[in-house]
Amino acid sequence: MGEAINRIQRLKEARKQLADIINNPKNVTVIHYSCESFYDRPDGSSPRITSIAVRNLYSGQTTSFSIHQVAEIKAYSKDDIEMNYNFLEKLMLDDFYQYVSSHQHYTWVHWNMRDINYGFPAIAHRYRVLGGNPLEINESNMLDLARLLVAIYGTKYISHPRLQKLMEKNKITDKDFLSGADEATAFQKKEYVKLHQSTLRKVDVIANITERLGNGVLKTNAKWKDIYGSYPAALGEFLKEHWIFSLISFISAIVGLAVLFFPK
Repeated sequence: MGEAINRIQRLKEARKQLADIINNPKNVTVIHYSCESFYDRPDGSSPRITSIAVRNLYSGQTTSFSIHQVAEIKAYSKDDIEMNYNFLEKLMLDDFYQYVSSHQHYTWVHWNMRDINYGFPAIAHRYRVLGGNPLEINESNMLDLARLLVAIYGTKYISHPRLQKLMEKNKITDKDFLSGADEATAFQKKEYVKLHQSTLRKVDVIANITERLGNGVLKTNAKWKDIYGSYPAALGEFLKEHWIFSLISFISAIVGLAVLFFPK
C-alpha cells in the first residue's frame, strides 16, 4: 500500500509541474544542444559545445547559437573554423548567456540535460574553460521532460531510445534528426549546418511532446497499472480524476437500488 501511495504522490507532483508550464507557456523556454562526443576522450577534456537552440513554448519563436553562425559573421571560411574553435565557441556562449540573462527566471524544459557529461553544468563548465562567467539557472527552474514522463507514465511507457520511439509512436517527423552519436560524427566531418539543423529539430520535437502531453493526446505504451499502480488507493485516485466515470457509476448504483426496492 505504501508503494502505491508514493506512486500516487509522485504522479500528483508531476502533473502539477506539467500544469504549471502549460498554464504559463509564455514563461517557458525549451532547450536542446549538441556537442562533441563525451566518450573516448583520453586527455580528459570536456566536449565542445557546437550548437544550442532555445524555443518559447507559447510563441514557438526559436533562437539558435552555433559555431558556424558565429564563423559566418566573422567572415571565416569553413577551413578557418577548426583553427579558431575556442574563439568561436566562446563568442557563441557569450551570446547564449546573454539570452540566459533575460530568461533566467523562466522554466527551462529539457531532455536529460542533468550533469557534467551532458547538461546545464556541461555548458557552464565549457564557458568557464573558455574564460567566461556563466549565469546560473536555478535548479527549481529546470524541468526534465524525460523524467517527468517517467513520473507520469512509469518506466515502461516507451522503449529506448525513448525520444525517437515517442516520435515514431506519435508520428512526429524525424526530418533532420540525428542521434547523439551521429551529431558527434557530423562535427568531426565539419558538417556544421547538418548538425545545427538536428539541434533545431530536437528542440522542436521536445516542445511538440510537451504540448501533446499537456493536452492529453500524447500516445505511449503505458497501461493503467503503470500509471496508477494496482492497489485500492490507486483506484480511488483514478475515480477522483475521472469524475464522469464516477458519476456514471453513482447513477448506475442508484438505478440498481431503485430496481431492488421498487420492482415493477
